[in-house]
Amino acid sequence: RSCLYPGTFDPVTNGHLDVIARAARLLDKLVVGVAISTGKGPLLPLDERVELVEAEIASIATQNGMVIEVLPYDTLLIDFARKLGASMIVRGLRAVTDFDYEFQMAGMNYRMAPDIETVFLMASERHQFIASRLVKEVAVLGGDISSFVPPLTLQRVLQRIRG
Repeated sequence: RSCLYPGTFDPVTNGHLDVIARAARLLDKLVVGVAISTGKGPLLPLDERVELVEAEIASIATQNGMVIEVLPYDTLLIDFARKLGASMIVRGLRAVTDFDYEFQMAGMNYRMAPDIETVFLMASERHQFIASRLVKEVAVLGGDISSFVPPLTLQRVLQRIRG
C-alpha cells in the first residue's frame, strides 16, 4: 500500500514525526509530500524544508525497514497522489478545529478521486497542541521551541529567525 502524507512542514514538528512514524508502521510505502505553499508565506524555503524532513525521518525509515520518500509538490494534492500511485492520503488530526477543515478536504478529494482514501491519525496527546504556525510565532517572539521540534530543525529555525 502506497500512501501520501502531505503538508508544508514549515517547520517539521515532533507532531509531524509522530504521525509519520505511526503511518510507517501501517504501510508498505510512504511518501511525504512537502507543499510549496507560497500563499502561507513560509519561513523556510522549500528545498530546506525537504532537506529537514529527510534528515528528521531517516531513523523512522530505518526502524521500519522501509524507504520513506520526501518529495516537493506544487499541484493539486489529489493530482500529486495520482502521479505517485498512492491509494491513500494520511492526515493528522490534533483538535476539533482540524477536523472541520480536514473533513471538507477529504470530501473534496473523494469527489475528485473516489479511488484514493483519506485516513486520519489522531495526534498523540503530548503533540495535540503543536502547530507549525504557533511554533514559528513562539520562535519569532523569542520563546523556547525545543520541545516542539527536533534538534536539527530547531537549529535551522533559529538561524533563519536570527538572520
